[in-house]
Amino acid sequence: MPLKASYDKAIDAFRLEYLLGGAAAFALLFPHKYSLVEILWSFSIYLEAVAIMPQLFQMSRTGEADNITSHYLFALGGYRALYIVNWIYRYYTEDDYVDYIAWVSGVVQTALYADFFYIYFTRVLKGKSFKLPV
Repeated sequence: MPLKASYDKAIDAFRLEYLLGGAAAFALLFPHKYSLVEILWSFSIYLEAVAIMPQLFQMSRTGEADNITSHYLFALGGYRALYIVNWIYRYYTEDDYVDYIAWVSGVVQTALYADFFYIYFTRVLKGKSFKLPV
């Protein structure tokens, strides 16, 4: 593993089972329909909404990120924000377009990026390194 030397188990303390368990619980409680395929699809959407949390947690623990990492995270958050624009467009142009699971999960995922976006716009785009305020 090429990055093994930079891995610090003491900093990597995020509990993935909470994300997996929460996504599974939401998928069982709030699927489109109660079929195996729909429950699995719902699980994937709910998990995608919070999948960035370990990376954001890691950045909050270390207080900084490489420029390439911050640009990558911005691209991920930007694509999700564009999904919201797409949903609004489809809502007004398509008959009966409703997808509450994707909408709520997408808004939650974009909201998780909000703090990151603020720091990205105020620091990284001005040529400074990504460091969290102390």
